Amino acid sequence: MASSFEKEKSVNPVLRISQLDALELNKALEQLVWSQFSSCFHGFKPGVLAHFEPEVKAFLCLILWKFTIYSKNATVGQAILNIQYKNNLSQTEKYQPLSKHQKLWYLIFTVGGRWLEERCYDLFSNRQQQSFGKIKSYISFGSGLLKLCGLINFLIFLRKGTFATLTERILGIRSVFCKPQSVRQIGFEYMNRELLWHGFAEFLIYLLPLVNVQKLKLKISSWCLPITGLSNSENALAAHCRECSLCGEWPTMPHTIGCPHVFCYYCIKSNFLFDMYFTCPKCGSEVHSLQPLKYKIEMTELRV
Repeated sequence: MASSFEKEKSVNPVLRISQLDALELNKALEQLVWSQFSSCFHGFKPGVLAHFEPEVKAFLCLILWKFTIYSKNATVGQAILNIQYKNNLSQTEKYQPLSKHQKLWYLIFTVGGRWLEERCYDLFSNRQQQSFGKIKSYISFGSGLLKLCGLINFLIFLRKGTFATLTERILGIRSVFCKPQSVRQIGFEYMNRELLWHGFAEFLIYLLPLVNVQKLKLKISSWCLPITGLSNSENALAAHCRECSLCGEWPTMPHTIGCPHVFCYYCIKSNFLFDMYFTCPKCGSEVHSLQPLKYKIEMTELRV
């Protein structure tokens, strides 16, 4: 009998993370139900549910309890994770559902205890009499003691992994898997791919501001169109100072940088301010000095 019990226990272990995930899913469901229910009263006078909020929450939790614990021996979060409650007080090795008394006490401890705490806080918060003050202090002491016991139970749960809440330990109910769990096989290919692309994107974001795109473009342009590869007409045009080597238009306020080519003042000034290592896109000469070009061109040459 002992060996079969150990075998059954080893076949269906309930992970701690699965039990904690089920509790978080239950809390999320309660918040979702409450938000959907309260949204129905947005058109009413503000604060219409404030006086009856503990009772309304208790009623909604009662409905959830009716269709989860009472009907299926499992909460919504447990049903999603293939978990249900088992009567741990039974002496048999087979699965035993919860008894009606356990289900009712579960309702009283979870829903009734929460309602009592919220309602008592509202009842005794504005009372100034000495008797009400003592009752309030007793209730606060009891609430603190229950939270301390819950903390101790959680530490024991982390050690043994059997009862996630104090209610489960008091009632003798534990979480078990509905079906035997197979070995979990997790593939990390997608995660590795995402990490690789995120790292590559961060590297590009860090690297691109350090790259001088304008200088790189001019450098490639000087390689592709060297001065020796220009036609005779283009050389003559550059020699007569009729074309800006950057914009290709008639040079406005023409300037030179120490090479035979001519630039508009605003073209060469803006590029030199943007890049202090600016070079001529035609011949690759660096900027030695920015000097205005002195020349005489007849107006009739504009028609040539």
